[in-house]
Amino acid sequence: MVESGVRAALSGAASTAADDYLKVIYSHTEWQPEPITPSQLATRLGLAPSSVTEMVKKLATAGLVDHRPYSAITLTAEGERRALRMLRRHRLIETWLVRVHGYGWDEVDDEAEVLEHAISDRLLDAIDAQLGRPTRDPHGDLIPTASGELVRPDAVRLDAAPFGFTGHVVRISDRDPDVLRVLDRLGIALDAPLWVAHEPTEGAGIAIVRAEGGEVVVSPSVAAAVWLERSIRP
Repeated sequence: MVESGVRAALSGAASTAADDYLKVIYSHTEWQPEPITPSQLATRLGLAPSSVTEMVKKLATAGLVDHRPYSAITLTAEGERRALRMLRRHRLIETWLVRVHGYGWDEVDDEAEVLEHAISDRLLDAIDAQLGRPTRDPHGDLIPTASGELVRPDAVRLDAAPFGFTGHVVRISDRDPDVLRVLDRLGIALDAPLWVAHEPTEGAGIAIVRAEGGEVVVSPSVAAAVWLERSIRP
């Protein structure tokens, strides 16, 4: 009954756009608790607020989101299920492009946005099997199972980690390709051990020690893109 209601409210290009909205709404709260506002959603999607308002109304009619005027947007159970299905597609494709086709981790997002709507479930399952059923994409974002299950690590963002914190990188935001390239040059990748060497000076960045290469200072914007899980100091 829910699926038929969704099809009645959203079809064709609107259904594809809906999937993009649901992914962004889910992703916004994946690593922090605050729900997304309509203005934040418009900014993330690069769309006019009026366009976002209209689509959110359609998503609410279809039973995919809960939203009241001037309030944040949250997913319903069905909206979350659909978001996880699309995130699985997107992240498996990103992983496939990096591992099999040699793409850089700063190049895959746009390609995956196109392919996630085009490939069949059969091809997606074949890609998953070929890759050995990965549980995270090249940026550390979790890949849901076919049934929508995932286990998130207990992580802290680098710019919020206290002085002396020792951990390993479990997630790097892919929102800014320039930040990814900076991290690449610094040799900071998934699973890399890091130690917060000095208390940050406001606006001056955060000093960290890597397992190889000694101490470096990263800017606040770069530190805000890195999540660490606590571990024994290397």
